[in-house]
Amino acid sequence: MDLITRITQQFDDSAATKQKAVEVMAAPIANAVELLVNALTNGCKIMACGNGGSAADCQHFAAELVGRFERERPGLAAIALTTDTSALTAIGNDYSYDEVFSKQVYALGQPGDVLLAISTSGNSKNVVRAIEAAHEREMLVVTLTGKGGGKMKAMLGQSDVDLCVPHDKTARIQEVHILTIHCLCDGIDLMLLGEEDE
Repeated sequence: MDLITRITQQFDDSAATKQKAVEVMAAPIANAVELLVNALTNGCKIMACGNGGSAADCQHFAAELVGRFERERPGLAAIALTTDTSALTAIGNDYSYDEVFSKQVYALGQPGDVLLAISTSGNSKNVVRAIEAAHEREMLVVTLTGKGGGKMKAMLGQSDVDLCVPHDKTARIQEVHILTIHCLCDGIDLMLLGEEDE
């Protein structure tokens, strides 16, 4: 297979994955938007965590809320728990890497806040611990996973929202994750600002 053919196949596979994902994810994404907007309009905040590419997605999401997505509006309360290197390294060194997010959730989380927990496998130990901490702090949880949702899916309560990409390949899952994040941001803006004037 030549390089152009392989690149074309990547695009085709990505598009097919997104088409399949929308069939099972559109309604849960809408539920997540409503949950997030409810938290934000009640003076609560959104905290996000994940590793590697998922850490970048957390930061992307928080930046879109604190700054703006596609429309001008006041900043919204969102924190990526992946950005404070002093906290991450201190917690990792003094406790363990499994606690780098949960310690921050315990310290910063309040009842009514929402944790956006991202893991392509649904099994990242430090994200699992963050969900446990969020529930102990009476927070709601939105998970963004793939590969069946892993341990994270099994941890969710009735008021939490599971956004699981129906795929097993990490790259395809991550591509749907970033689209889902854009859907969340767009949905939040729609609910807060109404329809955009043409």
